[in-house]
Amino acid sequence: MVNVQTEILINRPRAEVAEYAANPDNAPKWYVNIHKSQRLTPGPVGPGSKVAFTAKFLGRELNYTYEFVEYVPGEKLVMRTAQGPFPMQTSYTWTDAGGGTRMTLGNAGKPSGFSKLAGLFMAPMIRRETRKDLQKLKSILEAGR
Repeated sequence: MVNVQTEILINRPRAEVAEYAANPDNAPKWYVNIHKSQRLTPGPVGPGSKVAFTAKFLGRELNYTYEFVEYVPGEKLVMRTAQGPFPMQTSYTWTDAGGGTRMTLGNAGKPSGFSKLAGLFMAPMIRRETRKDLQKLKSILEAGR
């Protein structure tokens, strides 16, 4: 089982941070390993929305689809893999923090087969990568995009 939570304080209003981070079109801008995102469902994001991502992790290109399962604008977003190398759930939460925003990014999954063995090494790597992602998001938003 992989269960990683990472958080950062971003000196921007919660509504701004949440709107930017929840928009899958912005994912390649702030996720270090995501190179492409493509909406598979029309309209605004919400429960049932699907997005295809292409990322590079551990030297391999990964293609996977996330489905939005919970979305409370400005507060919480939960996505689960609908298709991909192993089941994963990613969650974002945003809370006010002294004039800024505390964003928590969580990744939880249960790898199986070869991925189960790799899972032993994945948590520290995911933690390291999500710290980079959140730092990049902070830099973008605090610089005014």
